[in-house]
Amino acid sequence: MSPDSTYWMNHVIEVARRESPSGQRVGVALVSPHDELICSAFDGEVRGASWFPILRRRIQEFGISSAHSVYLTINTLSGAGSFELAELLSAVRIDKVYVGLPDPALTNYLSGDPVTERGHVLRFPDDLQRQILVQNRDLYAASEQSIECNPHYSTHRISEAVSAKLMSMGFALTRSDVNAHRGRVALASLICTRYGTEYQEAERAVGDALAAAFDAKYGTYDYAYDARAANAGWADDFMAVYRRSSTRALTEVSILNVGVGAGHEAAALFSDCPRITFADIAESGLASISKRIPLSRTVVASAEDLSALPDDSFDLYVSLRTYNSSFFDTSAAASEAHRVLKPGAVIIVSVANGFLYTQRGCVVPGLIIPGTEFVDLYRGMDTANLIGAELDGAGFKDVRMFPTSTEIYLSAVAA
Repeated sequence: MSPDSTYWMNHVIEVARRESPSGQRVGVALVSPHDELICSAFDGEVRGASWFPILRRRIQEFGISSAHSVYLTINTLSGAGSFELAELLSAVRIDKVYVGLPDPALTNYLSGDPVTERGHVLRFPDDLQRQILVQNRDLYAASEQSIECNPHYSTHRISEAVSAKLMSMGFALTRSDVNAHRGRVALASLICTRYGTEYQEAERAVGDALAAAFDAKYGTYDYAYDARAANAGWADDFMAVYRRSSTRALTEVSILNVGVGAGHEAAALFSDCPRITFADIAESGLASISKRIPLSRTVVASAEDLSALPDDSFDLYVSLRTYNSSFFDTSAAASEAHRVLKPGAVIIVSVANGFLYTQRGCVVPGLIIPGTEFVDLYRGMDTANLIGAELDGAGFKDVRMFPTSTEIYLSAVAA
């Protein structure tokens, strides 16, 4: 019997609770292929000691050389700056690794980190990550990995805006309700269940709420709050990715740009392109880009439903920092992208991977854990890997990833 990963994730969170509230709470467990606990440990179990030396002593006492899996709530750094998980993996052969959160002391990617350097490290789901954050609230609140570093993002939360808009329509859903039902279908289904509304009406309400929320956040977005302000060469990064995928000039191809926002990136990249179509659910962004590029075509549509556009229409599909948006259905969007592209056409999408620390002018890497203020260092790469799998599943080939200082690009070819 394979180990029940959800059970053991919850188990190590409970193990971590044994530490006094004033200290860092970290729990770890080694599990056998027969779904049995081999041994566990937690920070502070021995006064002044972290989880690793305690677990290492038990491994030596029991003569353990291998385990099916390890579950660790926080990927901690030792006093010497090395990763304790890396030391564990060098001592014991372990098939599967599950990690909740990065150490709050991590502000950038470091060498020797198993989460970024070892393949197939699995992450705890969002609800359990939030529990770990609550256990260690003070440590993470004091860290630099917080959205509080950027006033625009800390005050413009999509879940809050969606909740407020739905409230105005008569659907009193809290921000917690919205965060717990982050897909369009899930949120519409919740409205149906709670209010007895027909699904089509609920789906329409969710669509209107999302459009209003994204319009408010990005329709008049100022790049003074954007991570690209710390990377003057971001447009060159995009062109480098495009040139690896196509030999044709942008001015020669038919382009679909999905997710326009305020139009800053579109104007920087596509102002000279005569065959460009922009699609977005936020009308103010489309109005802005129409003024910037008068010959462009605009379509009010979501990435998940491009039914207004015909099959096999475009040579290039671009969607930058949209596929990691709140309430986004990556599978549906990838399928629609494949449908509207010609065979052999190119898709380029990117995942935002950092927030501008406005007072310092530097980038805090990662993405927000929904419903929190914490920026998870690993979440950008996790998201990019999931998107790559969805592109592959939608029929794209030659999926490639290109990390840069502010975002992670993926490119592929429509089969």
